[in-house]
Amino acid sequence: MGKGVRVVWVAALAGAGFVPAIAHAQLNDPKPGQGAPQSAPQAPKDVTPTDPQQAAPIVTDKAFEAALPKLSDDINAPLEPIGGFQKPAAAKPNAAPPAAPTAPATPVQQTPVVVDEQGFAPAGPEAPEMAAPLPPLAEFKVEPVADTADDGDKAPAIRYTTEVDGLAELRLDDEFRSLSALQHGKGKAANAAMVTARAREDEKLALRLLKSLGYYDGTATSSIAQNPPNSGNLRATIIASPGKLYRLGSVRIESDPTNPPGLLDRELNLNPGDPIQADRVLGAEANVSLRMPQQGYPFIELGQRDIVLDDATHTGDYTLPVTLGPRASFGQIQTAGRRQVFTPEHINVFRRYREGQVYDSRKVDDLRQALIATGLFSTVSVEPQRTGKPGPDGTEQVDLLVRQVAGKARTLAGELGYSTGQGVKAQASWAHRNLFPPEGALTVSGILGTQEQALTTTFRRSNAGKRDRTFLVTASLNHQDYDAFEAFTSTLSARISRDSTPIWQKRWTYYYGAELVGSNEDRYNYSLGKRDRGTWLIAAIPTFLGYDTSDDLLNPTRGYRIKGNLSAETSVRGSVRPYARAMLEVDGYYPVTSSIVLAGRVRAGSISGVSRDDLPPSRRYYGGGGGSVRGFGYQELGPRSPDDKPVGGRSFNEFGIEARYRFGNYGIVPFLDAGQVYEGTAPTGRNLRFGAGIGGRLYTNFGPLRIDVATPIARKKNESKIALYISIGQAF
Repeated sequence: MGKGVRVVWVAALAGAGFVPAIAHAQLNDPKPGQGAPQSAPQAPKDVTPTDPQQAAPIVTDKAFEAALPKLSDDINAPLEPIGGFQKPAAAKPNAAPPAAPTAPATPVQQTPVVVDEQGFAPAGPEAPEMAAPLPPLAEFKVEPVADTADDGDKAPAIRYTTEVDGLAELRLDDEFRSLSALQHGKGKAANAAMVTARAREDEKLALRLLKSLGYYDGTATSSIAQNPPNSGNLRATIIASPGKLYRLGSVRIESDPTNPPGLLDRELNLNPGDPIQADRVLGAEANVSLRMPQQGYPFIELGQRDIVLDDATHTGDYTLPVTLGPRASFGQIQTAGRRQVFTPEHINVFRRYREGQVYDSRKVDDLRQALIATGLFSTVSVEPQRTGKPGPDGTEQVDLLVRQVAGKARTLAGELGYSTGQGVKAQASWAHRNLFPPEGALTVSGILGTQEQALTTTFRRSNAGKRDRTFLVTASLNHQDYDAFEAFTSTLSARISRDSTPIWQKRWTYYYGAELVGSNEDRYNYSLGKRDRGTWLIAAIPTFLGYDTSDDLLNPTRGYRIKGNLSAETSVRGSVRPYARAMLEVDGYYPVTSSIVLAGRVRAGSISGVSRDDLPPSRRYYGGGGGSVRGFGYQELGPRSPDDKPVGGRSFNEFGIEARYRFGNYGIVPFLDAGQVYEGTAPTGRNLRFGAGIGGRLYTNFGPLRIDVATPIARKKNESKIALYISIGQAF
């Protein structure tokens, strides 16, 4: 390297001395275009120069030849180093030639450039832009470039078919096709490379499915071929070979002992010899996580399973680490939250366990559902909290922390319906569900219809001293104007009940209470042979008992319901006339197929102890209408007065059957109803009237919207030809 540098410096020095000599020679013998004016006087050619320096050359030829670097005769030899040379600046276009020196130039000593071991000069200063921080990634625009191609120009596509072999025997064919990349492509691709890529993905899918069943030695291959040859259409074939099935060798749980012993082994339920199937293993572990908190271990944690496979025996040893946590018993209720609704004392009303009882997560879930059913929370959760306090039988006391955030307590609701005989009826209500804490609700509702108007105020105390027990006080003013009667009624009632709700449907329901009714009504007076008005004061003790096994409150598809009413009453109009009202109803639901439900109803009622004419018309039984025998107007069935208006009766019976066919959110319901009202105290079943029709259903998240159209069979004079009913919920 040093010798090369030195050689370069010799050439540089020679050049430095040579260039001034040339310039000096040009000045001594100027020619046009070489920097001297053409009109300059010239010396005679025969004159001998007097300056010796002008006659002798600046550098002799011998010295010049010696200064040049030695060149190799090999044209393939590497070039000499150029570390010391500097490239002269390029002359600007149209620039004037440099001025010629008047004296010989002295050779300039150049400062050598520092280079590294590889002969490169050091890098210059870094540009400021390179040191600036990069812009945030979020500021980059990632929108795809708009496709400016003509919509009519579609990319060419090839078609292919898919064949799968080896998975059907393992019942994996359907699952494979639901996840297959080839199947998702729907037999089309832009090119053969895309089909190949999809086939490669399906190879991996087939292997995953085989391993999920325990075939860890399984293989899968794919092939692409033209089908038929030279047609351009392709056939993708996936061939899977499962190999040997791996089974569990040993099953071991790393955990502290349980109480009772062997509890983890029983709930895991994995045994040596069982196939190592992914869904079975995951299901067994999930069962442990679910069942152990139901048996006193709320803080159990499952670790990462380990399965060691043996290729020789085709078995796998299973190990599951489990952090059991303490065995727990129920402690106290704690509350937390920004806007709390209930105190711990009222929450204790909802619980179905005793303090000191072994912890059971099902009872915790039941408590949370009961709190949700109140409708007073925006969010509510129930979480076990360790206390470190000893409980009975070697357990640790665990408190339940109820985190609660109050929701909106006010509700505004409305309902609109129509039926033949009752006309249009609009109902609206305003309620504050916690105006008198805890759970003291005030509801004001009104009915505005073509034949009924009412105003009702209700106080309701839910979970009154006991879970699911409701105390209800109602005051109402009502006006009803129907063909059977016109009545102005005021009612004051109180009752204690256990009711079902759409969120919390109960098996047993009941109510009992007291009722005081004052009514002014018109009636047909058979003694006078004309209609007149009368005023009655009625006192009653109504009771109800229901048993419900159906699967839904508004849209049942299976099960049955039994309902019974009994009310001891007395009517005061001049004298006291005690009597009893009774009614029994049985509803049944049977799913014929997944989309067809057969529903039936039988209902009967009786009033004993008083004559029909001594009863206020509003307390008698009537038949006909959307909730009774469809095809007839409201209260249209039964005995009629001489002025051809219904007068009601002391007994009735009704029957109904429907075939509810549902498709998606819609349904069609053909139905047949039958019934009759009788003057006597016992329903005889004679002179039954039938109504038939068809209905439509729109199923919503709050219940089915019902539209029924029916007509009476063997219609009589003055009876409706067509009856229409619109409401929410099924007919029964």
